[in-house]
Amino acid sequence: MKSKSYRLQLETKEAPEFIDITDWVCQCVAQSKVANGFVIVYSKHTTAAVKINENEPLLLQDMVAFLEKMSPRNGGYQHNDFSIRTVNMTADESPNGHAHLQHLLLGTSETVPLIDGIMQFGRYQSVFFIELDHPRSREVMVQVVGE
Repeated sequence: MKSKSYRLQLETKEAPEFIDITDWVCQCVAQSKVANGFVIVYSKHTTAAVKINENEPLLLQDMVAFLEKMSPRNGGYQHNDFSIRTVNMTADESPNGHAHLQHLLLGTSETVPLIDGIMQFGRYQSVFFIELDHPRSREVMVQVVGE
């Protein structure tokens, strides 16, 4: 069994933002020379997610509206109250409680089976990196494991 890892630096432009990274993930699989196993796509952030879904423009708009409904950007979150919060504070800290809560709904990673060098996607499946907080530099990882 072997394992190959890849990293992609992204510059997000807005939030929420759904970035289709399917082609890059497939390139990683081809470079890995792994034929059978699985592929993990992983976000290194608690306010940016990785999900598999359909890349259809109206559906993407619906997903943005759903996330806003579930956890509105302007909601009242204790995490955003810098007068009481004392943990994990940075100089450029932003009020991003909504992004953390939206991340709970979406998650950090996806795993896709790999058979004969082909990722086993369904007909309309694409892999998205999803910015939930604000534009910035982000990193996504792919690990291909198998033989």
